[in-house]
Amino acid sequence: MKKMFVGGLPLESTEETVTEMFEEFGKVRSIKLVADVFSGKCKGFGFIEMEGHEARAAIASLNGKIVGDKSLKVQFEEPRAKGRKGRR
Repeated sequence: MKKMFVGGLPLESTEETVTEMFEEFGKVRSIKLVADVFSGKCKGFGFIEMEGHEARAAIASLNGKIVGDKSLKVQFEEPRAKGRKGRR
């Protein structure tokens, strides 16, 4: 199982629309779009889990694809450095 970061999503994206986009390459095991706390709308990025070979196919086909007026960024999730916990 591989976790991918997906950025550049249109703000009107839903889990259903993003799942449809990725299901062309295999079964989406989990999806989590990051939403604005107040409006509930997608912030333009999220995380998707798929099997390794399916995830690689999705990255090869969708990374850089224009959706709406934005270019998608699809890549394997980078592990965070230990001790950072979101602080700057």
